[in-house]
Parts: sequence; C-alpha cells; structure tokens
Amino acid sequence: MAEDEGVLTNLDTHDAGGPLPNGEDTSPMVGIITQYVKDLSVENPSAPDVFQWNEAPQIDVQFNIAAEPVADGVHEVTLKLTLTANASQGTMYIVDLAYSGLIGMRNIPEDQGHAFLYAEAPRLLFPFARAVVASAVRDAGFPPLMVDPVDFGGIYAQQLAARRAEEAAGGTPIAPVTGNA
Repeated sequence: MAEDEGVLTNLDTHDAGGPLPNGEDTSPMVGIITQYVKDLSVENPSAPDVFQWNEAPQIDVQFNIAAEPVADGVHEVTLKLTLTANASQGTMYIVDLAYSGLIGMRNIPEDQGHAFLYAEAPRLLFPFARAVVASAVRDAGFPPLMVDPVDFGGIYAQQLAARRAEEAAGGTPIAPVTGNA
C-alpha cells in the first residue's frame, strides 16, 4: 500500500514528468469539447407526388469546412453538407446540415493546427453528421441515406498543394489557422 502511495506522489511532482499547474503545461493538446447541429434544413418539395415515383434518385453531395476562433485556444469547426436527391420527375429532397464542434487546442504549431482543424476535426465530426443526415432523410419519408465516407486528409493535402502552387505563382497566401477552407 505504501508503495502505491509513493507512485501516486511521484506522478504529481514536476520532476517525475507529472502534470504542471494550469498555464505552465507546454505539452501539445487537442480535443473535442462538444459537438452539435448548428443548422438543419430538410425540404421535400415534390411531396406528396414524390412517394409515387419508382425511379432511384441521383444524389449530389456537396460539403464545405469552416473553422473560426471562438475563444483563446478554442475553434468552432463546421462541416456543412448539402445533399440533393433528384429524379427525372424533379427534386425528391434536399438536406442542408451544418454540424459543428468546438475544438480545444493548446501548444500546437500553426501548420499542425491548420491541418487538425481542416482534416482531422472534420473526420472526427463526420460520423455524427452522417447519422443526422440518415435520420433526416428517413424522417422525410425516404430510406435512410448513408453518405459514403470522405477522405478529409486526402482532400486537405490536395487543396494545400494547390494553394502552395498558387502562392508560388504569386497568388493569395495560405490561410492561417483562423481562416476558412
């Protein structure tokens, strides 16, 4: 028992690599503080006729990622999804979702922070946004739509390469961590 107490005491000391008092810790840290539906719109413009259509819809999925600072070390990352289901007879449904998360970041270099906000945070938020979309489509009277997974890291790398090429050609510099992608 005494040995266990000694180990606990050692974990709390600065020399043993334990946690430092607030404001003194320089270890990099990131985490999702909370996540939420910021805006949701579901339209069923062809109801009730749409329920007589036998044609499978063509689904168009568009998404956008935004990150805005809300406090020191806290950013709001918003994953915006717009899904439109069309058939030859017309539009079956439209779902607009803005799904957000508050992301806490401390002691992260700017380039790594930018990558986390625009690639990793959307990857973490996506499964929850996907579930909201599936439920919204189901609640509109259609079979639930499971949006295919998105490679946010790959898309981020492509956009970053394109922006660097544009910057090298004299274009707009790469956005800081507080900008939009």
